[in-house]
Amino acid sequence: MPTLYHHQMSSSSRFVRLILAEYGFQTDLVEEQPWEKRREFLTLNPAATLPVYVDDNMRVLCGPSVLMEFLDETHGVLKRDRRLLAEDPWQRAEIRRLTEWFLIKMEQDVTRPLTRERVYKLQMTAAQGGGAPDSKVLRTSRANIRQHMKYLAWLAGSRQWLAGERLSYADLAAAASISVLDYLGEIDWSEIPAAKDWYQRIKSRPSFRPLLSERIRGLTPVSHYADLDF
Repeated sequence: MPTLYHHQMSSSSRFVRLILAEYGFQTDLVEEQPWEKRREFLTLNPAATLPVYVDDNMRVLCGPSVLMEFLDETHGVLKRDRRLLAEDPWQRAEIRRLTEWFLIKMEQDVTRPLTRERVYKLQMTAAQGGGAPDSKVLRTSRANIRQHMKYLAWLAGSRQWLAGERLSYADLAAAASISVLDYLGEIDWSEIPAAKDWYQRIKSRPSFRPLLSERIRGLTPVSHYADLDF
């Protein structure tokens, strides 16, 4: 069976896991802590980033965008109305733009710094950069959340799905990032009802169930995290 190296609180890993689940793929999941830079993992991906997919023939694919495009070319084109990348070139461009927004821009502004300070540092040794959270980083990241969530709410309120009329990679990328922040209790849903309604639809999908059932040792999620009607 293919193997996916991931981390439970990596938004890029969650994104690829959602794609695989939506397309009905079965994979073995291997939890990886990339800051350890294990020799075996670096052999697969010298960049030491997640996720990393290894197929039954030991062929390796690294990174969310590479995996997204590969899965569309090999399987998405056969899914008809369940395809996660549109047929129209302009629509595909919009899906890619929003996917990049959530997995790169929002990742840089919010998700990565908050996850590093509140999760990864708990799992790192002092030599690896672990320790107490940096309050300045937390303040800056939290200040950025509101603008990103306002944009998400605008998208959710003006379209059926974030990039158009049907579920796409853009929705899965946003949901992957949002689910990490929601686990940590960083989102005030009362201010963004349109985004909340969209997220309720996403988290009710079967592909989302494994994410909602997982827990980080020593870090309990907010009470509504796994509640489909929060």
